[in-house]
Amino acid sequence: MYRLFLGKISTLSLATIPSTLAEHAPDGKRRSAWLAGRALLCHAVSPLPELRFGEQGKPGFDEHHALWFNLSHSGDNIALLLSDEGEVGCDIEALRPRPQWQQLANATFTRHEHVEMEKEAEEHRLAAFWRIWTRKEAMVKQRGGSAWQIVSYDSTAPLHLHLSDLQADGLSLAVCTPTPFSLSSDVIERVA
Repeated sequence: MYRLFLGKISTLSLATIPSTLAEHAPDGKRRSAWLAGRALLCHAVSPLPELRFGEQGKPGFDEHHALWFNLSHSGDNIALLLSDEGEVGCDIEALRPRPQWQQLANATFTRHEHVEMEKEAEEHRLAAFWRIWTRKEAMVKQRGGSAWQIVSYDSTAPLHLHLSDLQADGLSLAVCTPTPFSLSSDVIERVA
């Protein structure tokens, strides 16, 4: 089972969550996204098991709960991928201009990813950049890695993992799962 939830940080960060969870919210600019992510978790899993953190800081449930999840946010959008099949990763990015995106692609994309991007017409290459970028991020996050490891992942050869991506409503979404899961608009559960 895979479930993908999508919501707005501006709304979800105002939701009531257990005080034992809320007391761990960071201060500063990360606070709203953190609260929104925990609100999504409380919406998806009730009662919410205790959270633990992996070596690189990836949150997860303890070993007594056969559920895995991953959170991602961009702008006011936040996504939660929930699974009972094993570790998962997801990434969401607002489709937007990014200065020097080609230089970033040159520094982080594999030869195969460049070939994929360059097959696109010039006016679609920025969208292709975001599609590939979100797949790579989903792979890194599935493994519990950190952003600097993105260069070592090739989203055209996921090696025993399954990738799926979707671009819709100004967003680029990607998931990395241990078993096949097809990302489409009709599998997204929107949370107010």
